[in-house]
Amino acid sequence: MAARPNGEPSLADVQRAAAFRVALRTFQRRTERVARSAGLTPQWYLLLLLVKGSEDGAEHATVGDLAKRMHLAQSSVTELVNRAERAGLVRRTASALDGRVAHIVLTEEGEDRFAASFRALSDERRALSQAVTKLSR
Repeated sequence: MAARPNGEPSLADVQRAAAFRVALRTFQRRTERVARSAGLTPQWYLLLLLVKGSEDGAEHATVGDLAKRMHLAQSSVTELVNRAERAGLVRRTASALDGRVAHIVLTEEGEDRFAASFRALSDERRALSQAVTKLSR
């Protein structure tokens, strides 16, 4: 972002930031609608996305991992996982390395609903990516 001599951001910088925020909000609203049409709450969609897209590629996550990535309290994530589990979207499996650790994985139903939503959002992801590119110019 190029500042003017007086320290103020340029109009072009502000316009790019505004356009990015509009694109981000559009992406969020569309994600909410698509998730709901697949029978997911927006929170469940995010949970499924973060489990499927785990940082290590294992397609599972612990509640602690999810709490860090979602910037939520562990108790809030535990309740979200409990609700998603009751809905048949995820299940807990014991870690092979540490029996005290439970991994959250998607069920077949969770996989199906997530995949349908993810596919439906491809245009929105592309538009958001373009907005990020424009912002960084």
